[in-house]
Amino acid sequence: MAGKRLELLKETIPKLSRVAVLWNPQNAGSTQVWKESQPPAKELGLQLHSIAVNSADELESEFKEAVKAHSDALVVTAGALLTTNQKHIINLLAKHRLPDISAGGEFVANGGLMSYGPDRIEPYQRAAVMVEKILKRAKPADLPVEQPTKFELMINLKTAKALGLTIPPVVLMRADKVIK
Repeated sequence: MAGKRLELLKETIPKLSRVAVLWNPQNAGSTQVWKESQPPAKELGLQLHSIAVNSADELESEFKEAVKAHSDALVVTAGALLTTNQKHIINLLAKHRLPDISAGGEFVANGGLMSYGPDRIEPYQRAAVMVEKILKRAKPADLPVEQPTKFELMINLKTAKALGLTIPPVVLMRADKVIK
């Protein structure tokens, strides 16, 4: 997923060269995304800038550091700290005129540029299928662990316009949801 998000940013902003990654070292999933971002960034010719935050108090200063490092865009990883401070992060993105990509569509709905991640409804549909199997006497231990199979790309055209970005048609065509 980390590589796909970087790829989508690069397709959206072809001259992109430096990307800041906002992550929380105290969150295993967020740390994993930071680590997984390294190889695809090299393949795409991108330099990554770490914005490691342990608390909301660090956001403002870390954003300033990202701008000083000439970051052209931002990847927002998932996790409770970043999700609960979503509005503050979106305000900082707007203040520093940084395009972003996140894992969840709620960032885009609230003013972020784009998101790419697992469909939010599919896991519940799959859970219903598994419950049905258990009710038909299947042993829960025999049911396979499933990974998401459906992913969605969401783009906020209002944010793109505010940033002076034109979303390339090839990226826009792949979007599952577009906010106009």
